[in-house]
Amino acid sequence: MPRTIWSGAISFGLVTVPCHVVSATENHSIQFHQYHLEDMARVRVKKICELEDREVSNAEIGKGYEYARDQVVPISDEELRNLPLPTAKAIEIAAFVPLDSIDPLRIADGYYLTPDGAVAAKPYKLLVQALGRSSKVAVAKYAWSGRERLGLLRVRDDVLVLHAMRWPDEIRSPAELFPPPVDLDEDEIEGALALMDTMTREDLEGDDFRDTYTEALAKVIEAKREDKPLPEEPEQEAPEGQVLDLMAALQESVQKAKASRGEDAEVHDLPKKAAAKKTAKKAPAKKTAAKKTTAKKTAGRRPRSA
Repeated sequence: MPRTIWSGAISFGLVTVPCHVVSATENHSIQFHQYHLEDMARVRVKKICELEDREVSNAEIGKGYEYARDQVVPISDEELRNLPLPTAKAIEIAAFVPLDSIDPLRIADGYYLTPDGAVAAKPYKLLVQALGRSSKVAVAKYAWSGRERLGLLRVRDDVLVLHAMRWPDEIRSPAELFPPPVDLDEDEIEGALALMDTMTREDLEGDDFRDTYTEALAKVIEAKREDKPLPEEPEQEAPEGQVLDLMAALQESVQKAKASRGEDAEVHDLPKKAAAKKTAKKAPAKKTAAKKTTAKKTAGRRPRSA
């Protein structure tokens, strides 16, 4: 079982649920160390005191806040644990909201909440079932590591999950990133929707969602360890050039998506006729404009009356 990160209680009105917090995720990435290339000896980072110019142990190191260049305020772990906050020892639920009302950009790491002993089993299950039936999530406040945080509580497989959330002022505005104004017609939007339909999945299981980078890296490490040739890079399809026609790109994408899923690659979803009509309408419009221009020029060449 994963180690406990934090212990406290969920505060739900007058209901209290003692609980432990454990990490809900694992990191399976391959980790590297730094080595001196000349002799492959390990390179380590040492913690040096700037005044004494010597390495210090972890027991000699504490936290501090630089109030000014010549003034540092020391803060101990005990002082952080005993902060005068109602959320210091509790995950205090503040509201219940629909999940789709929360911007996913604000949701961060996830943790499992486990009931702390038999006394917590009943209120824990009560909160699990109430959240499940309500189809809502709880927004709570709690304090970890010297700061108050905002969190989201939801149910996953009859277990409470706490997601750390960012405060509203921690989300940058995307205003300066807006694309320049463009015109989209209904055919292009319908084409994009057709492509989305061919790419819709019921779950995120299967080979499409494997960490192929870590697998490839493991093969390279194994080959080098056994002094074997490195794995060759798989052949990639040659690029077909930049597609300037958005409708053509959507149509080709739908064909490829269907073919990769073993479906009929012939596309019936995109509105080809409408696109053809639009092209047909544009040509006469140019001729009419040309006639008007000619007429204006002719009118401008009339001889002046004597």
